[in-house]
Amino acid sequence: MQWAGSFSHSEWGRYEIGVYASLWLERPAPGRSTLALLNDSSSSRLFERRWPDQCVRCGGKWRHPSRLQTRQGHRQSPLCLQHFEEDVGTKTSFYGFTTNTVKNSLHFYRKDGFTKVPRGRVRTFRYIFIPSNERDYVMMSAAIESLNVTSCSSVGRAWPSRYFVFKPPVKHFKMLHPDFITYVTQRFLKSPLLKYSQLYMPSTGALMLLTALHMCDQVSAYGFITKNFADFSDHYYDAVMLPLLFYANHDMQMESWLWEVLHARKVMSLYKRTKVLNCIFM
Repeated sequence: MQWAGSFSHSEWGRYEIGVYASLWLERPAPGRSTLALLNDSSSSRLFERRWPDQCVRCGGKWRHPSRLQTRQGHRQSPLCLQHFEEDVGTKTSFYGFTTNTVKNSLHFYRKDGFTKVPRGRVRTFRYIFIPSNERDYVMMSAAIESLNVTSCSSVGRAWPSRYFVFKPPVKHFKMLHPDFITYVTQRFLKSPLLKYSQLYMPSTGALMLLTALHMCDQVSAYGFITKNFADFSDHYYDAVMLPLLFYANHDMQMESWLWEVLHARKVMSLYKRTKVLNCIFM
């Protein structure tokens, strides 16, 4: 995680010449002022274990066909829960996003019930910012201080005070480190599209799943692209069949291959949909 203690001008300079040079800040000022707000050492850690040998589980499990129950662990938030609580559970610990993904979700999925970012349990919920540009630091700063963004051209108009509904404590905000994003991209998500580095970036879901795999002892994944994706609608809550859309800035099929490999090697449990019984098999 990035925090006040991780900022230095020399470190910032490294980001400008790395794999994602086009994505990091051209100027250090927004990053310095934003990270200065994360001034507690707990900001450098995603979460704390209650005891040293605690087993931390991330994800969900099926309690019977077509019903999903959340484990007593951590989970990323699905967009829409209303009317699907018995299937996808209700406990959420983390919400990971970039400025683009949260703004687009609030715009395109509003009709599906996603009208504000998840809140979760007040004491344990965490917002995980994924730095892809200057705008993510500007947005985090505004969210921490419960301000709106009206003048930054990289963000456009944004209303964090409305998105987050209430003013969460500073310790609820986390930001992935650029070195971690570079590492998982080079090690796990090294797509041929990297030659178009100004365009390509791993999907938000992929970055969050790999964060979980590096932080948690047991990881279960559902809703990620698998080989049989064409047999199903894009979202679990779709009322009509909607095909999965592919975008030029992500390599979804490469990510699908990675999840299958990690499942086969028992690194994680990948839950897959099947039409035969309308249930889940591992």
